[in-house]
Amino acid sequence: MIRINLLPHREEAKKARREQFFVLGGLVAVLSALIVFAVYTLIDNSIGNQISNNDFLKKEIAVLDKQLDQIKRLKEQTQALLSRKQVIENLQRDRGETVYLLSELVKQVPEGIYLKTLKQDGLNVNISGFAQSNARVSALMRNLEASPWLENPRLIETKAGVLGGRRINEFGMTFVLTRVKPEDVKGKK
Repeated sequence: MIRINLLPHREEAKKARREQFFVLGGLVAVLSALIVFAVYTLIDNSIGNQISNNDFLKKEIAVLDKQLDQIKRLKEQTQALLSRKQVIENLQRDRGETVYLLSELVKQVPEGIYLKTLKQDGLNVNISGFAQSNARVSALMRNLEASPWLENPRLIETKAGVLGGRRINEFGMTFVLTRVKPEDVKGKK
């Protein structure tokens, strides 16, 4: 029988497989390193892009904040101007009230009543004075109620007194000045 020694052939095949393993292992390591580098580069680029986007957004937000501050200041100025306009319109509307009040008082106060004080607080008017009798105070209240400019007369107090040796009745009264347009008054007459 012939004996064949296969040991060197097996050694060579084992050596070839080992070389092939190391070459494949090296290629896998190089390929893994390339993949890691590519992924790292991709992530780094994404982070850089996101940082630049964030910086751009911060700059735009700062610009918008300045614009919002300007808008806020403009709104405040507009509101201040509107409130001034309203005050001027109220003054314009109310400038004739005192004239109407005094004119109506002259018409409505009956003889025998003398006014000492007249105080106006907005639309509320307080008067005090003295009368020759309580009937005259009642007549004054009826006249004020009938007036188109004056309403809700309320007698606060009345008390008897003496002035110059004559008996008088001191009184205090409040009423409200109404805002009737002059055209309405002309229409009623």
